[in-house]
Amino acid sequence: MAFQDIRRSRRFLSATDIAVILGILVLSVALLVLNIYLARTFKGGEWLFLRWSGVQAFLFEHAEPYGSGVAEKVQALVYGREAFLAEYPYALNDPFYILLLYVPLAFFFSDFAIVHGIWMLLSQAALVAIVALTIRLSAWEPPRWLYIALMGFGLLSYFSVNSFLSGSPSIFLTLIYISILVALQSFSDELAGTLLFLVAYQWEVGTLFFLFVLVFVIANRRWNVFVGFGMTLIVLAIISFISNSDWLFPYVRAVLFDWNRGTNYNFMFTVSYIFPAVSLSVGSWLIVALVVLVLFEAIRSVNEYVVHVTWVALLSLSLNPMMGFAIFPSNHVVLLPAFVLIVALAWERWKNRRILVTIILLVLMLIFSYGIYFQSTFTSLRLFSDLLRILPPILATVGLYWMRWWAVRPPRIWADQFGVRK
Repeated sequence: MAFQDIRRSRRFLSATDIAVILGILVLSVALLVLNIYLARTFKGGEWLFLRWSGVQAFLFEHAEPYGSGVAEKVQALVYGREAFLAEYPYALNDPFYILLLYVPLAFFFSDFAIVHGIWMLLSQAALVAIVALTIRLSAWEPPRWLYIALMGFGLLSYFSVNSFLSGSPSIFLTLIYISILVALQSFSDELAGTLLFLVAYQWEVGTLFFLFVLVFVIANRRWNVFVGFGMTLIVLAIISFISNSDWLFPYVRAVLFDWNRGTNYNFMFTVSYIFPAVSLSVGSWLIVALVVLVLFEAIRSVNEYVVHVTWVALLSLSLNPMMGFAIFPSNHVVLLPAFVLIVALAWERWKNRRILVTIILLVLMLIFSYGIYFQSTFTSLRLFSDLLRILPPILATVGLYWMRWWAVRPPRIWADQFGVRK
């Protein structure tokens, strides 16, 4: 009788449910129209255009997606010509099984503005999920107004808008990083391994995060993470080689080419330009120091509670741009969860002035990001564009260490522990 009552009560949606669903649909359509308009107005989306063009070349032209023809199309979009030797070449360097994820966009849509508009809509939904999941991992329950404010900040901050307009995959990578933490917290280890494999290629964003997860998994003997990772590797490798048996060597060649041409965009090269007295050789020592730092913090977080583990994971994402990979402002959206965690810890730290401190943090971050962007756009000085690349990860790292004590303090209850199965 009880089960029949449950089925009967759930047979029809309530008026409130229908209103919410219709509201979401109307908002989604409106956002899609706006995004397509923005895509037609502001020419960009180079990162998405790179993948979309590569898949289209493979599907319709039977051409090599990693060939120079695809790179030249993107260079024409970005520079209006072929790239000079010192400029970024936009060579496609995603493994083929990742490119297969772009097949629906390349197969069904020939108008790139529509593709870009759909991509931005999905990215905006992903950003909302990132903020919501980060708040969950912060073990924090903000008031409704602040919850909405953080969502708005996530959507309207410069680095988010830049990621939308450039078509960067960093938003989806960030969502996967956060989802890995949620999966580990809930002991869905096979899922965590699957997600970890999906991000095991974009090293300029997540190398240190990958290292942190390895330490966490080995220290806690969560071997099923490797099971999920290996199963996903086998399945996607089979699918990719069936689809294109010759993709591996061109992919490796593209990765090496991109690595060599991207050195002018790395952290130490930028720092040495701003401070000529700094030697580029310091970069090697910096990489070693960052790896040691992440290993130290990761080992300290073993079997600790959720906020401590989350803090170390977000620290690894904040430090990663300093590892010697090419830095692009569109990738800095990966720092958004670190900012949310800083706000959450500050809210708990200053109980009597929490509203004032939170508003100051939100306003300062908006002013900082847009201020440097406008300076780099309307002045000829290279300094501001360089600061736009290197300052955000430095500030995120400083902010995380500023609130470190509140992240690593002993857990309030034993159930808060992250690494030990309850």
